[in-house]
Amino acid sequence: MSHTRLTRRTLLGSTLALAVPLPKQGSRGQVPSLWREFSRTPFTHPQIPYVGKVGAQRHPRHSRVLDVRAYGAVADGTTDSAPAINRAIAAAGRAGGGTVLIPPGTFRIDDVIRVGHSGVVLRGAGSDRTKLYATKNLTELIGVYGSRYGGDKSSWSWAGGLIWLAPTARWDSLVAAIRAKAWPFEGWTGNKRDEWRPLTAIEPARQGEWTVRVADPSQLKPGELVLLRLADDTGHTLLQHMAGGGPGPEAYYWDDKTKLLSYVPYEWPVRIAHVHGRRVTLERPLPLDLRPEWNPQLTTHVEELTGSGVEGLTLEAVETPQQPHLLDKGYNGVVLQCAYDCWLDDVTVRHVDNGFGLVAASACTLSRTTVSGRGSHHPYFCREGSHDNLIEDFTIEERTVPAPSNTQLHGINVEGLSSYNVWSRGDMRMGTFDSHRGLPFANVRTDITVNNNGRHGGDANAGPLFGARFTHWNIRVTNGRAGLMKIDELAPYSATVGVNTVTEFDQIDVPDFTGDLHARLELYGTTDVVRPRNLYEAQREL
Repeated sequence: MSHTRLTRRTLLGSTLALAVPLPKQGSRGQVPSLWREFSRTPFTHPQIPYVGKVGAQRHPRHSRVLDVRAYGAVADGTTDSAPAINRAIAAAGRAGGGTVLIPPGTFRIDDVIRVGHSGVVLRGAGSDRTKLYATKNLTELIGVYGSRYGGDKSSWSWAGGLIWLAPTARWDSLVAAIRAKAWPFEGWTGNKRDEWRPLTAIEPARQGEWTVRVADPSQLKPGELVLLRLADDTGHTLLQHMAGGGPGPEAYYWDDKTKLLSYVPYEWPVRIAHVHGRRVTLERPLPLDLRPEWNPQLTTHVEELTGSGVEGLTLEAVETPQQPHLLDKGYNGVVLQCAYDCWLDDVTVRHVDNGFGLVAASACTLSRTTVSGRGSHHPYFCREGSHDNLIEDFTIEERTVPAPSNTQLHGINVEGLSSYNVWSRGDMRMGTFDSHRGLPFANVRTDITVNNNGRHGGDANAGPLFGARFTHWNIRVTNGRAGLMKIDELAPYSATVGVNTVTEFDQIDVPDFTGDLHARLELYGTTDVVRPRNLYEAQREL
């Protein structure tokens, strides 16, 4: 019989009794003090973020079903079926949503497959039965994509997919900017970050609160998606807050981190749950404090993609050698961009430059995804302010050919102020926990086996590797390499719990912040002893 401990918690004005799972009697598991602390203060714990509400909360289904064969797709492996598949997707979108079926077989595609309308699901017969065989890369199909920060880098090294889920208008504007060589921002407020208007100011509030008080609720409706927008001040106190605050972040020199400074304001999409006068309850708790000096407000944004997904297929690119570092041509897998409450399930990508991307995507779920084949630069990338996403039951297979010289392998990437993302139940046969600078914060990696043979990246002017509340919980490092696994000496206000003994070698980092990092280390040198075993699943049960 399992045991629980009842605690009292105040949530949205109501006092609740929460059952906190404890291990069974006689089990060999150990409950760290960090878990007991967290169970008492789940929304405001200083080292562990609350991630019990991450991922897609809504999976609407439409009765309308469209078969791509009716639009001209042929499963012979030689006929270009991309136009037919895109016609079926567009028809479902015009009709208000629907499921686009791709039957078993191999369908050649010579173009990007675009899901641009909400409520559209692209469904194969299973990743072992339906294959899309991609013959061209994004450089061929769209054009050269340079970096908005200069240099000769290819932005296809971290953007875009041969299956691309993004609102049609947003995708059109991105492609137009790339072809005009006006390298864009890629997020919720347009290519120049100017496509938004204020809805209302918000009164000061604390991280972890679910209900805020606004100046004017007249433009807010339950179910509506809004942006919480936080600007920084000249002293960079917002960035300091993301790093946990205190002497270390205060002493850090922020002014020369030009790439990092381009990432603010911080933009956090969230649905409104309830409006009661000037009190507005959100779908998720606040990720940060709201202070007057950061001009907190709710704003509009570009139209979102919501309720769309891809299921049950393999995307295989024509096999080509992996390109030199940062010069990828864009044989990329699946990307979700300006997407909220969208998902991927049972999807494999093979022989890709970059596997699965979250670009200004939030509250999305990737389940049972696999990266396989000749090796990838970023098997998973999470950037441009992506928040509250869940990547679970994921696999990075060992590469099938040796890595060419001057290439790079990262792993599960997070950067660019991305926050409250979870990687859960992973099998990483290569790669690393790639915090790519850009001050990501409050992210969780839990219940993962990793052959830690990758390296992290990130420009120095993108700022710190870690913000506050990074948590690594029950991590099995098969090759004993410490880099980015044991983070108690690197990440401020972080937690490393249940990691087997590891040793520093190869890429060795130094902390970005001086002084006491207020990081925690428990059950170090153990494997699968920590209970709860999976931090995300335990939080979801609270």
